[in-house]
Amino acid sequence: MAKPYSDALVADGPLLFVSGQSPEASDGDIALDITGQTRQIFQNLTEILGRHGADLEHVVKLTSYLRHVTDLDEFRAALDACLPGEHRPAATLVEVSGLVHPRYLVEVDAVACLPKERG
Repeated sequence: MAKPYSDALVADGPLLFVSGQSPEASDGDIALDITGQTRQIFQNLTEILGRHGADLEHVVKLTSYLRHVTDLDEFRAALDACLPGEHRPAATLVEVSGLVHPRYLVEVDAVACLPKERG
């Protein structure tokens, strides 16, 4: 499997720092598995980026926090499915002992480089 991230990217524009996104839907629903939670996180992230005139192709850095490293393969597959085309931001992944809600399996924060016309 190819790496779902780049070793480095050059950002050329104003940066948007997106706080850690939880896997919770707007109606409060939380998927039970890592795939569903990852998809929800990227849906939430896409909505936030859109409010700033950006999309997932503008993300230059992701930091992911996994509760269980045993979920790594499913997380990477879901991440790969969520990212557009061949775009792969720089990334860090950390296993943590817990997140703010006991049902959260993953949390992701992001840095995006906004389109220059939005700067």
